[in-house]
Amino acid sequence: MQLAMHLHHLVYVAAGPPGYVNNIYQLHIVNLGALAYGLAAIGPGVGIGIIFGKFIESVARQPEAQGRLQGFLWIGFALTEALALIGIAVFYFLK
Repeated sequence: MQLAMHLHHLVYVAAGPPGYVNNIYQLHIVNLGALAYGLAAIGPGVGIGIIFGKFIESVARQPEAQGRLQGFLWIGFALTEALALIGIAVFYFLK
């Protein structure tokens, strides 16, 4: 997310002096926002895969612990998914 913000500032500086309207600059910002969201979605995607994979692995080893583990599964999923929601918010802020 920090990288996307720095890239946004670099594109802004490269666009020209303040008050200079450039349609190409607007197009680059939209592309940069899509790139930022795409990069921001990688981490939560991997994290959610790990969370569910470890849950399945632990239930396969100890089926009687499923009830206790399922609460932790959903808490971990919600916290990881929050990162993706923050990433899409940055996409709209860069627009």
